Amino acid sequence: MKKLVSLLLLLALGSILCVTAQAQTEIVVFAAASMTETLTEIKALYEAKVPDVTLTYNFDSSGTLKTQIEEGAVCDLFISAGQKQMDQLDITADSSVDTAGLDFVAEDTRINLLENKVALVVPEGNPKGIESFDALSELLKDGDVFMAMGNSDVPVGQYTQKILAYYGLDEAELAAAGKLTYGTNVKEVTTQVAEGSVDCGVVYATDAKSAGLTVVDGATAEMCGQVIYPAAVLKTAAQGDAARAFLDYLQTDEAMAVFEAVGFSKVE
Repeated sequence: MKKLVSLLLLLALGSILCVTAQAQTEIVVFAAASMTETLTEIKALYEAKVPDVTLTYNFDSSGTLKTQIEEGAVCDLFISAGQKQMDQLDITADSSVDTAGLDFVAEDTRINLLENKVALVVPEGNPKGIESFDALSELLKDGDVFMAMGNSDVPVGQYTQKILAYYGLDEAELAAAGKLTYGTNVKEVTTQVAEGSVDCGVVYATDAKSAGLTVVDGATAEMCGQVIYPAAVLKTAAQGDAARAFLDYLQTDEAMAVFEAVGFSKVE
């Protein structure tokens, strides 16, 4: 009889554990690599607040994430470091950007979540004595300098291209002259600067702060435009309601405090 009772108790416990496991909701978030530190910190805060939710992140360049979504990757919420990559998935965007007519963005969920800044950073000691974008432009024209920037499909790379154009510099010529090297996302550019393998790099201010890099100048809106991070729940989301709730949380004072601590700001 005791054995039977014990068996029944074990079965009951197993059923409870099974139900608990089934009740756990996983939200898959694709986010720009520049959000790695902040969203990792926010994960701990949110999962403590909503214990039946697990956040799973995929961090990479916004261009890579956009391609993965287009190819059918499982994703509930997309946070891009640039408007272009979100526009390319949004049927309501200009057709000159969403050229494929993609329709992934869930209606009424897209928001401009954060603003960042583009920064010129140098390795420890600043061996080349680069003090500004103005000085860098002259070095790129006439001097011996090696700069890291993001690829053309990476938002930070696209902002850098605008800065080069602002100074009348030809990227292709600079690359051919061996003055440029590239990273597939902003973290790769940050690493190259931190390791001293380049003389300088163009990254986000938030990544510079997280990596402890020396910032010598910041790009103005005139040079590269506003650096806006749009976010949206996807129509293909398996956990649409849960993703909406998490997106709402990202706009709260608690979450914003984490973002603002490294240099992000609310979009005015």
